[in-house]
Amino acid sequence: MQGDAFSKIDIGTTATWRAAGVTRARLARLVQTGELVRIRHSVYATARILAAAETNPQLGHALQVAAVLATRTRKGVASHHSAARMHGLDLLRRPPDAAVTFTVPPGTRKGPYARTDVVRHPADLPEEHVTKLYGLLVTTAARTAADIARTATFMEGVVVADSALYKRYASKTEMRRVLTYCEQWPGIKQARQVVEFASPLAESALESCARVIFRELSLPPPALQVNIIGRSGHFIARTDFCWDEHRTIAEADGLLKYASGADAIAQLKRDRLLRAAGYEVVHFTWQELFSDPADIATRIRAGFSRALRLAGAPLSHYPDAPPQDRTRTADRNADKTDNKPAVRVLC
Repeated sequence: MQGDAFSKIDIGTTATWRAAGVTRARLARLVQTGELVRIRHSVYATARILAAAETNPQLGHALQVAAVLATRTRKGVASHHSAARMHGLDLLRRPPDAAVTFTVPPGTRKGPYARTDVVRHPADLPEEHVTKLYGLLVTTAARTAADIARTATFMEGVVVADSALYKRYASKTEMRRVLTYCEQWPGIKQARQVVEFASPLAESALESCARVIFRELSLPPPALQVNIIGRSGHFIARTDFCWDEHRTIAEADGLLKYASGADAIAQLKRDRLLRAAGYEVVHFTWQELFSDPADIATRIRAGFSRALRLAGAPLSHYPDAPPQDRTRTADRNADKTDNKPAVRVLC
C-alpha cells in the first residue's frame, strides 16, 4: 500500500497518508529518512516533489498553497501574490515563501484562516477569472494583475501587469474585461491607470519600476526596446529606453547584465557606437533607481541638453551622419499591445 501511496500522492496531511495505508510508525520513519518532509503543521510532501520544486519556483509555491488547502475546508482560490508566483509573474515585493493568499467567497468565516501567513480576500470570482495550475484553482493572469493593481501600490501593479503582458499570459483587453466586472470595487481607479500604463515591452521588474519613476519625475515617456541600426544597415544595439527626439538612451543595468569582463568590454564598445551615432547614453542600476532617482532624471535631462547643443554643431561632430535627416523613426504609436520593438535607422 505504501508504494501505491507514493505513486498517487505528492503532498498530504497525516490523515491523508494514514488513509493511504502509511502507518503512524512508518510515517515517522519516512520523515526520519527524508523520504517525507514536513512543510506545514501535519502536512508532509515527498522528497521527490520537493526536489522538482527546487528548480521550479512556481511549483514550490503551489506546494505551499496545497499544504494550506489540505488542512482547511478547501474553500478558496489562490490569488494575488500567490497566483502571481504560481503563474511565474514578476513581483516587486515577494512575501515569505510560506505566505499564501486566497480569494474566498464573500461572507466566508475567518475560522482556521486566522493565521499571519495566510491572507484571504473576500470577493466574487466568476468562472472566467479562474484557471488551474498544478491541479489547484488559481486566478487567471489577467485577474491576478487586476487584483494586485487594485490592492497594492501603482508601481507594484505595473510590475505585475507588465510581466503578464510581456510573457503573453494576458492581454490588455482581458485585463480591461476583468476591471469592467470589478467596476465598483475599491482601488478600481488605480487599477485602470495601471493597465493603461502597462506595456508588453518592459522586459524586467527593473524596467517597469524605471518607467514609473520616469513618470513620477515628469520625464517624457520613452520608447522601449528600440533597435538602433547603422547607416550601412548593421545592427548597433537594442536599447531599454530611447528618447529619439532628444537623441538620448537610458539603460537599466541588472545584476546579470555584465556576467564577465568580456560583457563589460562589449558594453563599452556598444556605448561608443551609440555615441558615434549621435546618442547620449545614461546607465543606472537598481540601487541607484531607488536610492537617488532624482539623480538619474538629472542625468537623463543633461543628456537631452547635450544632444540639443550637439544638434546645432557642424556635421563634422557626427562622423557617420549624412547631410539629410539622421534618423528615420518607425511608427511607435501603433497598437499599444504590439510587442514589436521600434527601430531607429541611420539613413
